[in-house]
Amino acid sequence: MLWNTVLPKLVFNTKDCNGRIITDGIEKANTFNFYYSTVFSNEGNFLRIQGENTGDPFTTNIKTIRRRIKAIGKNKSVVPDRVSGEILKLVGEAMIPYLARLLDITMNNGTLPGDWKTDTVIPIHKGGDRSLVTNYRPVSLTSVVCKQMEHVIASYIRQVWDKNDWLYECQHGFRPGYSCESQVITVCQDIADSLDNGDKTDAVIVDFSKGFDLVPHGRLLTKIANSGVDSRVMVWIREFLLGHTQRVRVGGKLSEEVRVTLGVPQGSVLGPLLFLAYVNDIWRNMESTIRLFADDCVIYRKIINNAHIENFQKNLDRLVEWAVENAMKINPSKS
Repeated sequence: MLWNTVLPKLVFNTKDCNGRIITDGIEKANTFNFYYSTVFSNEGNFLRIQGENTGDPFTTNIKTIRRRIKAIGKNKSVVPDRVSGEILKLVGEAMIPYLARLLDITMNNGTLPGDWKTDTVIPIHKGGDRSLVTNYRPVSLTSVVCKQMEHVIASYIRQVWDKNDWLYECQHGFRPGYSCESQVITVCQDIADSLDNGDKTDAVIVDFSKGFDLVPHGRLLTKIANSGVDSRVMVWIREFLLGHTQRVRVGGKLSEEVRVTLGVPQGSVLGPLLFLAYVNDIWRNMESTIRLFADDCVIYRKIINNAHIENFQKNLDRLVEWAVENAMKINPSKS
């Protein structure tokens, strides 16, 4: 597999958080898993889904399943359910009614197979010293079958959010028609407009440390529940998050298994969308402009007088308060 040929080069000389050099493959994998799991807590607080459905009704979209099967890559890794993307792609059209039926069963019963909750995590280098475990991002390899279910659910959620105009308009991450470039362009245009008027702009760029890994599941579900989605979808997402376990793979060696109690899986289909929902209320009670690309945040406002400076500082204070209330950690070294 592609991962097995690349990863040994990425983590050939590995140091733990204390600077000790590790050479054994299994110990390397366990070191990564220990580092990634240090953010986990025992916070439960799972939302109790009410029986009465008040959201837009969910229906399985066959067109989405057909489109996603065609888009499956041949080199997708095989995870605990042992179903490869190549098999789904080979069977093609004949597999669609079975996948649709499977989604309906999990949706109506409110349960997911255990194999869909077992993640294999691959450390991906972010930059800096390649020997440090802190410089690797955890990306989860999850069930290809589950991902087909996630695509259908993600498509439904986007439709509901668009209909309700729920998603923060200045969020540029993981949205059709938006990108990192669109975030940068709009910020630069706002600053240019101020300069043309002879005004200045104060701005602070904020980096949230391990943003995806720190999301408390209970608080996340509470926020999504207020977005207008079907209660059955809420139960499905809750089950998707509840009871996850992970093992880290380095050079073909697997770490011990640990229970995941926080965060949204990076590498899953729903993960990025769930994170957008979690940070969606960051702009409330703010008079300054906040533009986001997922967890990359820039807050700024035009400054004409001292009152504007004081107001901007109050908005920065509110941003810090939001981070504390939502268990997000600001990384000072990257802000």
